[in-house]
Order: sequence, then structure tokens, then C-alpha cells
Amino acid sequence: MKTPLRVAAVALCAVLALTGCQKSADAAFGEKVRGYLLEHPEVIEEAIVALNAKKQAAANDNVKAALAAHRKQLEADPRDFVANPGGKITVVEFFDYRCGYCRASAPEVLRIIKANPDVRFVFKEFPIFGELSDTAAKVALTPAGKAKGLALYAALMGQDKLDEESFDRHLSELGMNPAAARAAGEAPAIAKQLADVRDLAKALNIEGTPAFIIGDHMVPGADMAAVQAAITGAKAAAAKSAG
Repeated sequence: MKTPLRVAAVALCAVLALTGCQKSADAAFGEKVRGYLLEHPEVIEEAIVALNAKKQAAANDNVKAALAAHRKQLEADPRDFVANPGGKITVVEFFDYRCGYCRASAPEVLRIIKANPDVRFVFKEFPIFGELSDTAAKVALTPAGKAKGLALYAALMGQDKLDEESFDRHLSELGMNPAAARAAGEAPAIAKQLADVRDLAKALNIEGTPAFIIGDHMVPGADMAAVQAAITGAKAAAAKSAG
């Protein structure tokens, strides 16, 4: 990561390079600019901050446009497992059962669901950590897996290191036959659903897990404070609109 001083130096060089391209009649002006910037380097830093803010605003606009374009796929795909299906505010999570950050955020996810019956929570199976991740996602999307819902999510996310043995053990403890569940997970319809989620993630530029979406806001990573803040904001906006 560049330090502010180094960034300022790079910016100063760019300015000086530009002034060097001017006609000789502008040389005096160029020297004045150079002298001012050397005397007040904080101006360059202020300009960089403003430029970064402008870029971030443009990026936010792009995110909002992408989310709006894919709203139905995000929030209303009937194939997804949804907690609190009658809720008015929707949170979408892209996750992987073998993702450490997903496991770290899982207790807060479960707390939010329990404490906020008015919040729909849509689970997007997005396996990116290998074969067992794929298997777990497939099993979770079977009718038996969806019937276990949050119990299956909590069990798999509560495992420090999910492996083949612990995965089958959790299925058995939940009353599922591991072999039958694995076989059911190989249904073509489930493969199609996972492919659709991958395409959706690509369209939204989601490359890692977890990623949370609340309305027009995307929260990458396990920043659960930001997720809660977005939920609170969405509720406030909904209340204001209803009033």
C-alpha cells in the first residue's frame, strides 16, 4: 500500500510532466505551480482523496445498477432456501460451508434471523473451496437438505474443519442418510442452480465469500456490523415510506 507521501510524490511528478509539455510562454506559470505544490503538498493529498471519493461513488453507482438488474434472481429465486420467508426486508448471503469467514459470521447470521422475523434471509450456495464444498452445497439444496434448513446450516458452519467424516456425521445426527443425501445432490436441477448462482456472482463481481446484499448495498466479507447497519437503514427507509 502506498503511503500518502509517496502518492503525493507520484502525483507531483505527473503534474510536472504535464507542465513540461506546455509552450515556453507557460514556463513561468509551470514554475509557479511547481513551487506552490512543493510548498503545499497537502493539496495533492486532498485532490487524491477527492478523486478516490469520486471513483468510489462511481463504483457504488455501478453496484446499485447491477443489483437492480438482477433483483429477481437475488431475492425471488424459488429454488433458494429462505429463512423468515414472510419478512419485508431481504438479506442475501453468498457463502461456502468451508469458508472460515463464513463460519465466523454464521452465529451473527443466525442471531439476526432469530431476532428479526421481519427480515427475509436468502441463502445463496456459492461453493468455491473444492469438492466437499460442492457436495455440501448440493446436499443442502436437496428437498431433505432444505427441510433441515437452519439446523443444517448451523451444524455445518459450527464445524471448525469440515471434512468428509464430520460432514457425514452431521447429516446422520440430523436424521439424514449420508449416502442417499449425496446421491440426491447429484440431480441435474441442482447442478443447474449452482451454475446459475455462479453466473449471478460473476455478474455482480462477487469473487469471494461471504458477500451480503441488503437492498442497494453490498457488504463483502464478514463485516456483520455493516450488515446490521444496512438492515437498520432498510427498516428505517421502509417505515418512512409507509408513513
